[in-house]
Amino acid sequence: MENNQQKSQIFIYRKQIHLIVADRKDYLSSIIKNKIVSSLNKSLVPMEYSYKAFKKAFKNMKKTAPLVYDEIEALIKSNIVPIDKRKKIFKKTDLAELGDTITSSLIKKIPTMDERELKKIVGSRSSQTFIDMLAKGLSMASFSEKEYTLLSKEKKFKRVLIANRGEIALRVIRACRELEIETVLVYSKQDKDTLAVKFADKAYYLGAGISYLDTGKIINIAKKTKADAIHPGYGFLAENAKFAKLCEKNKIKFIGPSSKTIELLGDKVRAKKAVLKAKVPVIRGTIKTLKNKKHAIKLAAKLGFPIMIKAASGGGGRGMRIVRNKEELEKSYESAEVEAYLSFGDKILYMEKYIEDPRHIEFQILADQYGNVVHLGERDCSVQRKHQKLVEESPSPAINDELRENMGDAAVKVVSAAKYLGAGTVEFLLDKNENFYFIEMNTRIQVEHGVTEMVTGVDLVKEQIKLAAGANLTFNQDNIKLDGWAIECRINAEDPLNNFHPSIGTIINYLPPGGPGIRVNSICHQGYKVLPDYDSLLSLLICHGRDRDEAITRMRGALREYLIEGIKTTIPFHLAVMYDKNFVKGNVTTSFIEKNDIINCLRKYCWGKRKELTNGQKVILVTTAVSKYMEKKNSYSNNKPNAWIMAGRQELMENNEV
Repeated sequence: MENNQQKSQIFIYRKQIHLIVADRKDYLSSIIKNKIVSSLNKSLVPMEYSYKAFKKAFKNMKKTAPLVYDEIEALIKSNIVPIDKRKKIFKKTDLAELGDTITSSLIKKIPTMDERELKKIVGSRSSQTFIDMLAKGLSMASFSEKEYTLLSKEKKFKRVLIANRGEIALRVIRACRELEIETVLVYSKQDKDTLAVKFADKAYYLGAGISYLDTGKIINIAKKTKADAIHPGYGFLAENAKFAKLCEKNKIKFIGPSSKTIELLGDKVRAKKAVLKAKVPVIRGTIKTLKNKKHAIKLAAKLGFPIMIKAASGGGGRGMRIVRNKEELEKSYESAEVEAYLSFGDKILYMEKYIEDPRHIEFQILADQYGNVVHLGERDCSVQRKHQKLVEESPSPAINDELRENMGDAAVKVVSAAKYLGAGTVEFLLDKNENFYFIEMNTRIQVEHGVTEMVTGVDLVKEQIKLAAGANLTFNQDNIKLDGWAIECRINAEDPLNNFHPSIGTIINYLPPGGPGIRVNSICHQGYKVLPDYDSLLSLLICHGRDRDEAITRMRGALREYLIEGIKTTIPFHLAVMYDKNFVKGNVTTSFIEKNDIINCLRKYCWGKRKELTNGQKVILVTTAVSKYMEKKNSYSNNKPNAWIMAGRQELMENNEV
């Protein structure tokens, strides 16, 4: 300590600034200095109680109870449990307050839990995620929804406009309802009586025909209803960079990546160049678009047949042709151009080497605005007809853990290179030697997203909406685990025995299947009208099992239970696939349907003769129809049925009893 003649001193001890006043006569000066010291101390508080200091304090907990530590870390990162900079939280009273907040958060997720069991699970290093702990403690079924993102209440959308129709519109409505977000649906004349219009909070008429592509009307309705965001679903405007840019211009959030990202990945040639820079393997082919037919023939000769020509601005098999020689190329080039233009408004094509008998494998990804990316495993979409997916499953029977890790890492590289935001799908072809090649990325939610939801427990539509609102991913790749097996069949209004010709009409009887592990995403109901104006998708039937065999068994049963009368459907086709010995073995490629003669197997496996009605049953049907007709004509007094007809029905039923 200095003598009394020394001037006042300021020094730091234990992260606090202190003042020594040597001369009491210097009292006024000491007051000023005390204020300075106080201000400096306040400036040190945020540093002292910063996230890093807090993390260090819980270092021991990270070792002994890693799951609780991860939960606390996620709560702090998302500002659900803020660090109060005005308090010294390391005091016992403040720690108790913090503990109460964290405990409250955990208890909300664990309505009933034995304390001893909780301690046992919390300390277990074999438990990879906090959600795993919940599932074990509650003895939950194999399917339990998991949330991989956290979003503060301030960022949550209040109202979302859905610019789509059919099954996906209803799917988004349900997701928004669970997130407590109001929904606004736009609809066409043909869809005025659909379930989506009925269940949306608000519905606005667009017009007839191609109204779902009327971007001006959609934006005006979004502004009129004060929608925070627009969900495009899949198809229509989902991958339209111009529409995404229009949303950005009007300060309406497009639920999907930015317009620049859509533009980059939508141009297959530009996307290919970007992927090559990220050192992800691609199929050998042109890195420039084709100028004309003559240019295509010249490049094909260098590349070597067979080749494939594709639409530069599209996907989904549109504008795509497999060409095995020069003559075929001359015939196919113009038709591919026309189809590309009609589908995407752009006739530009490019060329790739054709890979014989590959598998079509795609990886589901989630990416936030902070650069965090995870993949949720793969889907095998190899059962296709004319490049249109018909059956999807997850995981793939052809992929082992090592290959999954390599392909998943490649998918993450693609997404990171494109600075992607939201839910998306990276697609690959896998050859016989387990070499994989990037083909494209779909910048939207996929039709088959439900397959991934069944094996991961993640609601992808909800996560997509939250990510668009600014949520951050709180889990890393090691936390993602696949549980069981899921298979999806796309039920279309098509006649598989008549070259899959569209079937239009009214559904007169509808009964979906049920039971453990069965999920039906559909817009159908009795009286639903299937019109020729839109695609033929009726329903997505998804079955989950402990393993692939159980998933197949459940799918067979569900398909046989599924009753859709009044129109033709692809249910018989799917039954033929499920009973095919090569499908059961997992020997599936993109040429599966042709090589296994699935179409000719339809009658053998699925199309039994319907039991003929007895004469008595026919009379009952006729008399009932006549009775109903007469009732409408008000032929009976007091609206009572004719006693003679009722007596006749009763007699016929008694005579036909077995």
